[in-house]
Amino acid sequence: MSRKLVAIGNPAAGGDDDETRRAVLRALGDEADVVTCVVEEPGDIDRVLDRHPDRAPVVLGGDGSLHRVVAALLARGELGTRPVGLVPMGTGNDLARTLGIPLDPRQAATLVPRGVERPLDLLVDDQGGIVLNAVHVGVGALASEQATPLKPLLRRAAYAVGALVAGTRARGWRLRVRVDGRVIADGRRRILMVGVGNGGSIGGGTPLAPDARPDDGLADVVISYAVSPWSRLVYGLLLRRGGHGRLDEVTTVRGTSIAIDGEPVPANLDGELRPAAPRWSWTLRPAAWRVIAPGG
Repeated sequence: MSRKLVAIGNPAAGGDDDETRRAVLRALGDEADVVTCVVEEPGDIDRVLDRHPDRAPVVLGGDGSLHRVVAALLARGELGTRPVGLVPMGTGNDLARTLGIPLDPRQAATLVPRGVERPLDLLVDDQGGIVLNAVHVGVGALASEQATPLKPLLRRAAYAVGALVAGTRARGWRLRVRVDGRVIADGRRRILMVGVGNGGSIGGGTPLAPDARPDDGLADVVISYAVSPWSRLVYGLLLRRGGHGRLDEVTTVRGTSIAIDGEPVPANLDGELRPAAPRWSWTLRPAAWRVIAPGG
C-alpha cells in the first residue's frame, strides 16, 4: 500500500522556483498517494491537518516551515501519531543536513515515499514553544537578524555577511547558564553566544554543535566568552570550520534542561528570530516526534 501524504508549502515564501516545486510533487506522486495544500496564514496548517487526518504531512520548505508544522502537531496532541516528511526547500536546511536528507529537493522527494520513520528528540520551553534543530542566543541571533533581508539576493551567503556585521557590533551579555541544574556560567563574565544544539549546524551548515545528535536524548550546549575584538574574529573563523570547541573561551556541556537568565538577549529558534528577553529555558523530550528519513 502506498503511503498517504499531504504536501504542505508556501510558494510565496521563496525557496525554489515553480519548476522545482512541480518536479518535487511529481516525484512524491510517483510512489505515494499525495494531495497538495498551500499554507499562507498561521491558521492554514491546522485547517490542512483537520482536512487530511489520515495523511502524513510533508513539508516543502526549510527549518522554519518544519518548525511550524511540528509545533501545530504538538499543540493538537498528534505529534506521536503523525510522522512528518521533509523536502528541504529553505535557505539553510540545517536539520536536513543533520539527518542526511538530500539537499536537492527532487532527490529528497523520491526518498519520502519509501523512507523510514525515525524518532527524534524535541526541545520545549516553559510556554510550549519548540526547537527541532538548534537555538542560539546572543550574537548568533543578531547575525540572523542582519542576514534576513539579504536572503533573497545572497541565499546561504547571507548568513556569513550577517555574522560579519553582527560580530563587529556585539559586546556580549552578562548571562547565567544552568544545565541540568548545574551552574555553567555565573553571570560575571560577558558571553558572546549560547548555542543549544539538538542538530549539529545552523545558518546553512555552520557546525555550531558538530557532535550533537537529534536522537541521543541529550542537547549540546556551547557557551562562547569570546567578546574581545580579536577573540570574536578567531571564534567566528573557527566556528565556520567546527573548530571553535578547542578555544579556551568556549565551554561545551551536554544535558536535558537548559536555563539562561540575565541581561535581555535575543534568540534564534530554528531560524525564527525572537526579541531580547531576560530569560530563556528548554527541556529536552527524547523521541518526541518522528521524521520520515532515508532508510539504511
